Amino acid sequence: MKALFLAVFILIFSTVFCFKVGFIYIGPVEDCGWTYAHEFGRQYIEMMINDLETEYYENVSGGKESADKLRKLAENGCDLIFATSYDYMDSVLEVATEYPDVIFMHCSGNKRSENVGTYFGRMYQADFLAGLVAGKTSKTNLIGYVAPVKIPEVVRGINAFAIGVNKANDDAKVLLEWIGDWTDKEKEVAATEKLIKHGVDVVAHGMDTATVNITADKFGIWSIGYNYDMSKYAFDTHLTAPVWYWGQLYLDIVESVIHGTWKSEALWPGIDSGIVGLAPLNSFVSSETRRLIEKYRIDMILERFHVFEGPLRNQLGEVKIKKGAVPDDHYLLTIDWLVENIEDDEGMSERVPHIH
Repeated sequence: MKALFLAVFILIFSTVFCFKVGFIYIGPVEDCGWTYAHEFGRQYIEMMINDLETEYYENVSGGKESADKLRKLAENGCDLIFATSYDYMDSVLEVATEYPDVIFMHCSGNKRSENVGTYFGRMYQADFLAGLVAGKTSKTNLIGYVAPVKIPEVVRGINAFAIGVNKANDDAKVLLEWIGDWTDKEKEVAATEKLIKHGVDVVAHGMDTATVNITADKFGIWSIGYNYDMSKYAFDTHLTAPVWYWGQLYLDIVESVIHGTWKSEALWPGIDSGIVGLAPLNSFVSSETRRLIEKYRIDMILERFHVFEGPLRNQLGEVKIKKGAVPDDHYLLTIDWLVENIEDDEGMSERVPHIH
């Protein structure tokens, strides 16, 4: 009888105190990129917290579909919901008003409310370090970049990469190709091939999958991945990648909600927190470059160096950040201009294509 009573008590206790977390993903969990990194974070909190239940939906587009999935997660009993794409911002704000007892965390957005917080990482710091690698590796002084969509998050990362390139090689240019989506295999292949024809010998990207790396590898061109270590797709030619480690941040957020200490705020930890970093470097990367990377990494942690400290000029040569000035977070979160050593489609059209 005691055993039966204990079993019932444990069942009731676990039912009452079980905490449930929901996720919506913009891509498939096996994309080996953006969504893949978030999925590892979800698995991490499941492993670290007892009596934790999670649920997720993948391949969720913005707008009505994301709003519907957020409502479904709330109706399914989620106490905390992570919306892992900028595209979900308005849907999160809309649905959060309908479920005031549910906490919503939106990744990379800039709008909050009483039960909505935002989170991201200072990936631009890792992008800068990747730019150092590209600048030191290039022999043609032309480095390609395949970019998804024109939002501050992406613009900030491209600029940081180009600033890193310039620190390592002030003769180098970054040739930029926009895709207009987070993933589009045909456009990514075409953009990478176009950049190679224009003479780049290193290609980086901010896409959700490894298509750019796979394409560059076919031509024997160095590449830099994004989101996750993509070296298995281009083992010999993959230099490194700015990567996400979401697990600890997710754990911190979940525990803050469970313990009642959560508050609506903009979480934006940097490279010192471990949330962003570089994937293992290719053995080709010189010891000189490795020392340079470590120097700047430490200087960023100690705040002796700021990626966007002026003077910085835009593509027209206009001073956007004055000498010695360090822009605040609001400026960085809304940045909408490109630094001067970047050439986009218009500038590239004037170049004579190289034949490889």
